[in-house]
Amino acid sequence: MKIRTLILTLTLGLAAAAICLAGDTNAEQALRDADAAWSKAAGSKDLDKTVSSYSDDATVLPPNASAATTKEAIKKIWQDMLANPGLVISWKATKVEVAKSGDLGFVSGTYELTMNDASGRPVNDRGKYVEVWEKKADGKWKCGTDTWNSDLPAGSSSPAPGAEERK
Repeated sequence: MKIRTLILTLTLGLAAAAICLAGDTNAEQALRDADAAWSKAAGSKDLDKTVSSYSDDATVLPPNASAATTKEAIKKIWQDMLANPGLVISWKATKVEVAKSGDLGFVSGTYELTMNDASGRPVNDRGKYVEVWEKKADGKWKCGTDTWNSDLPAGSSSPAPGAEERK
């Protein structure tokens, strides 16, 4: 009887652990999907959809520029970026983690972008990013903090003006 109780206890424990892990995996996948959809919106130059990925109180920390802490300032960063002729932009998550509470997560990954410089020549950039996401009451994930920086050495074929304004 003790062996049967032990086996039942272990089985229930493993089942509970599997359910907990599945919940974390689902939240991580939802966050990964939200980030991928955001990259797709930016890649298609959809300003409203791109900006809608941010929470109402988001902070954007672009390199070599002041922090943007209002919806208007964040929209201006994206408006300038998406208006650049020759813009090609995308990013991909390489690490996604969700807090045990399930309402906070972070995504880090790599980005690539091409923009035209002042003379119209394409300039390439690549780098890394970190985003802190918040799960809202409606169950949707919104980015609350966003920052990125280039992997290129300072002074090298740096991105065109404004390229540092977003991944």
